[in-house]
Amino acid sequence: MMKHFCLALSFLTRIPVADLGKLDPADFGHSALYYPLVGLLIGLILCAPLLLFPHAHPLLLAAIITVLWAIITGGLHLDGVADGADAWLGGLGDEEKTHRILKDPLVGAAGAIAISSVMLLKFAALTVLLENHWWWVILFAPVLGRAAVLLLFLTTPYVRRGGLASAVTDFMPIGSAWLITLGCLIMGLVLAWQGVFWFLLSFWLLRRLMMKRLQGCTGDTAGASVELGEAFWILGIALSLNT
Repeated sequence: MMKHFCLALSFLTRIPVADLGKLDPADFGHSALYYPLVGLLIGLILCAPLLLFPHAHPLLLAAIITVLWAIITGGLHLDGVADGADAWLGGLGDEEKTHRILKDPLVGAAGAIAISSVMLLKFAALTVLLENHWWWVILFAPVLGRAAVLLLFLTTPYVRRGGLASAVTDFMPIGSAWLITLGCLIMGLVLAWQGVFWFLLSFWLLRRLMMKRLQGCTGDTAGASVELGEAFWILGIALSLNT
């Protein structure tokens, strides 16, 4: 259990972990069940500035949390957003070209704009949430974001053979993954149903684009699902607070 949690932690964040020893593909599949738990740890870290600087202005706290959010993951999921945006625009509807651009490590103009847009939306939504003292929404955002990866792998074919994500999709326990994913969604409904609506809307739109262009998902699009899931969860709730 601890081995799989630490594996998930090392895969999804830049938080250092102890040497895990010899790993096999099944370990990566089972580690996926701990993605939401890693998200909870990220959420706790994101809420730490609220305790450290209780009298800071919401704008400043929102900026700190937005930057901290990217640092914890090392920009891993933001890279997926950038690659996805570059591929969608640069691929021009061609599946082979889209796959080729997804593999390109360079970030183009579309990717830079996409990253900036996601971070700006997060910053604005965080400001509204902090002004209204809805801190628990921030705590739960990374949990739901990692549940998005489980939901994506459960409902969408993985089209790129080889690599860590391929091992995850091949060996992930399906029944347990469904229970964890549904549990996260139910918890989200209890906390703020508006956020779950926007989360599922973003997931449906992203998956629709994946199936249309790629006939499935890749590691990059999984990363994009994390970022968009988090962003639309807090955005939807922030919008509901301002209406």
